[in-house]
Amino acid sequence: MTTVGIIGAGHIGSTLAQGLVERGYDVVISNSRGAETLSELVADLGPHATAGTAADAAEQGEWVIVTVPLKAIDAIPAAPLSGKVVLDTNNYYWERDGRIPELDEKRTTTSGMLQARLPESTVVKGFNHIQSAEILTDGAPAGTAGRRALATASDSPLGSAFVTALYDEFGFDTVNIGALDESWRVERDQPAYGVRQDADELAANLAGAAR
Repeated sequence: MTTVGIIGAGHIGSTLAQGLVERGYDVVISNSRGAETLSELVADLGPHATAGTAADAAEQGEWVIVTVPLKAIDAIPAAPLSGKVVLDTNNYYWERDGRIPELDEKRTTTSGMLQARLPESTVVKGFNHIQSAEILTDGAPAGTAGRRALATASDSPLGSAFVTALYDEFGFDTVNIGALDESWRVERDQPAYGVRQDADELAANLAGAAR
């Protein structure tokens, strides 16, 4: 059984933990406040979920989800994530994260920042432009007319293929943006952000993004 590490237990992290457990995965989930604060969550998730530190999640996960505020990515442990796929759900909210000149000046992307932090990992963008409450409710079987689509981006074809398969497990089609330096197209304030769209609509919204 695959074990997934989840660093961050907010709305996205806890929802993905539930969805993964329901799909037969084991999860190790962490937050910044300590494993003891997650006891109620892991009890609700059942025997396939455990709480730990960020290092525990990074070490024990065969692949890992990073879903922490952008201002906290410097605390992500890099060494235990070496060689692993790391799914990044983040967006830049300057009101929360403070002003980040590299992003304000369009010199990088949020996922590009995480890739720079984790040079030995395969960082891939995913689940950043959907409300957490919709992750477990909006999926549909492959081939369903109007099936909702989500975007991904990675500097590695392996990363993009990985998230494409994961999205399908959760009931979503995939539109591949390309490399991480194009992942701004699906971030905050862009046409594709936060709206329900099928693959054709998502592709059009990505193409219509302006930086």
